[in-house]
Amino acid sequence: MPKQLVDLSHTVSHGLITYKGLPAPIICDFLSREQSREHYAPGTEFHIAKIEMVANTGTYLDSPFHRYEDGKDLSQLELSSLANLDGIVVRAKGEGQRAEREVERAIDAKAFEGLEIKGKAILIHTGWSQHWRTDKYFEGTHPFLTKDAAQFIADEGAALVGIDSYNIDDTADLTRPAHSILLGKEIPIVEHMSNLQTLIDALADYPLAVASGSVPFKFFAVAVKVKGMGTFPVRAFAIIG
Repeated sequence: MPKQLVDLSHTVSHGLITYKGLPAPIICDFLSREQSREHYAPGTEFHIAKIEMVANTGTYLDSPFHRYEDGKDLSQLELSSLANLDGIVVRAKGEGQRAEREVERAIDAKAFEGLEIKGKAILIHTGWSQHWRTDKYFEGTHPFLTKDAAQFIADEGAALVGIDSYNIDDTADLTRPAHSILLGKEIPIVEHMSNLQTLIDALADYPLAVASGSVPFKFFAVAVKVKGMGTFPVRAFAIIG
């Protein structure tokens, strides 16, 4: 079958609230098309935009520096830790194929037992992204990884962990165990993902690959190479086939 591309990111737009308490991005003109006409030949115009935002906006990547002062920042992450990764989808509700599990709001280690995790991007589909841009998204009842789940994933050698939820941790737990454990092991985190159900549906076209245990998709989540920053938005996507 031909390769398929599946976008797993939310769109960043002016006024978007990603995380309650953090400011929304401001997107505006730095140089409008009308203004640019003064600098070019007749009929030639350009647009230069300006964006002001906090790094935790939209679908974004956490590097170890986000949690640890001496951790790797965005500029120090190897491309091999963010791109062309074999991927597995772990399903947080409903029935699915192999390499998916039914789990509750508190996603514990049992959800990942029996999966081949080492060196892979583990994408956790909770369905919470359906509440994106609604009040419910911020209510504090989102699915999250428990401490034992994070430890299991880290011990098994995952390359990256992504989730389509408000936070990979329970925000009531101020120790943030999932962030602390995963980033402490230099395992990047991608939060606020989207369209994981679309990815699952697309994988249904490859039943023999899924049933045999082979990995039918590659995952990419590359941020801008910025020194001294721990998080930044990404255009996360999967290539199937």
